[in-house]
Amino acid sequence: MTDLLANHVAGRWQSGTGAGTPLFDPVLGTELARVDATGLDLPEAFSFARAQGGRALRALTYRQRAGLLAAIVKVLQANRDAYYEIATANCGTVKNDSAVDIDGAIFTLGQYAKWGDALGDVRALRDGDAVKLGKEPVFQSQHLQVPTHGVALFINAFNFPSWGLWEKAAPALLSGVPVIVKPATATAWLTQRMVKDVVDAGVLPAGALSVICGSSAGLMDQLQPFDVVSFTGSAETAALIRSHPAVAERSVRVNIEADSLNSALLLPGAAPGSEAFNLLVREVVREMTVKSGQKCTAIRRILVPAEVYDAAAEAIGAKLAGVTVGNPRNENVRMGSLVSRAQLNAVRDGLDALAAQTTVLHDSSSKPLIDADPAVAACIGPVLLGARDADAAQRVHDVEVFGPVATLLPYNDLAHGIALAHRGQGSLVTSLYGSDDAALAQAALSVAPSHGRVHVITPEVAQAHTGHGNVMPMSMHGGPGRAGGGAELGGLRALDFYHRKSAVQASPGVLAALGL
Repeated sequence: MTDLLANHVAGRWQSGTGAGTPLFDPVLGTELARVDATGLDLPEAFSFARAQGGRALRALTYRQRAGLLAAIVKVLQANRDAYYEIATANCGTVKNDSAVDIDGAIFTLGQYAKWGDALGDVRALRDGDAVKLGKEPVFQSQHLQVPTHGVALFINAFNFPSWGLWEKAAPALLSGVPVIVKPATATAWLTQRMVKDVVDAGVLPAGALSVICGSSAGLMDQLQPFDVVSFTGSAETAALIRSHPAVAERSVRVNIEADSLNSALLLPGAAPGSEAFNLLVREVVREMTVKSGQKCTAIRRILVPAEVYDAAAEAIGAKLAGVTVGNPRNENVRMGSLVSRAQLNAVRDGLDALAAQTTVLHDSSSKPLIDADPAVAACIGPVLLGARDADAAQRVHDVEVFGPVATLLPYNDLAHGIALAHRGQGSLVTSLYGSDDAALAQAALSVAPSHGRVHVITPEVAQAHTGHGNVMPMSMHGGPGRAGGGAELGGLRALDFYHRKSAVQASPGVLAALGL
């Protein structure tokens, strides 16, 4: 029997009392480990994090807490090779895809360590300047932000077990808020190992970082009014969280990142073979294949002028045909597996759902795998669909297939293309391609209301842009509507979620003594 991964709560390592849920290698089908949270004293876990972890973190200044983040970076860097091995085994990702998750997490932590250091040796943040409350400046109002006196619960998705933890934990810990993370079961090993390394290194106060692997049952019940919860996953689960008494009755602050039918829009005038056209093709292929399309920011809908529809289908299909799929341990493999056979079945079900309103433009789903048994491995090659009537293909705008699948859609004019982008009902990101700065700027403003991020790619930034799907800590990550209505990262804006705002009304002398 495989090892049962321990949970870390209430300042100590504890194993669940149940048999555990097995974690598998999605390519080889072998059992790797088991996770279980049965029997954990959840009230004790949350109380300890609030009382011990929170108090210890808030006793430090922002600069000192930034030092903790820098120490975490060193721990993770020292164990980086082990994380790559776990990602290959438990996530089925090739090395470049593992880097997005692992090195992206380390980079994000490092950025918040730098930003936090610049905040200095203070324990609260000034929110604007003081304003007088009468004719004379003898009585004034100063808005400020203070760390919330609660715990941050993270319920995370399976696709980014490393980055998904640290992109949330970095601003939380910098804010002085202890973290309890519940990783998705299928890929929990990497999250658990990272937490174990950081805890065992002793770089954080007791109770500052906890991990619970296994069922999420009972976690939401523990939340109190000054706690916060951040969820990444399906819209169905998000709805359950929003309706939970912790949120509906106790006003626990919640951040949701849910489904997102992101789009890529080629502006009119970009002929086949032009730089803008080629940039679109390259980005679509990359977004369809990185992490086997299992990214919340991946391109799902490709919007092009009707006159270049056929050329775009041919160009994208030609590049997809060269993508090798299979065992990520083989150096000739470019795209590894999905995280599980269950996810493979979900992708196939999604393709069936779209079949009635689309045609297949390129299909590598049955392409022979490299060093992998198709009866065992959760691998599927990329599939490009198309719908010549973009308005009638309602399912394309409603159903997200969370894998290497995208749909090509023609538009009549730019206004029509922008309207189709909005049909996603709220997305994390859209990317625009063209060479006319003025037209791109206007299009960016037009699509912004329904998109958390607008990524504009022109020939001038071909080598410099960070990628449609790459989430950089400097920019906001989140989106309105279907995407969940949340907001993460965005530099120091991320700290807002973990702080409470207050207005102190007093004399200038008292306000000066606040030490802001």
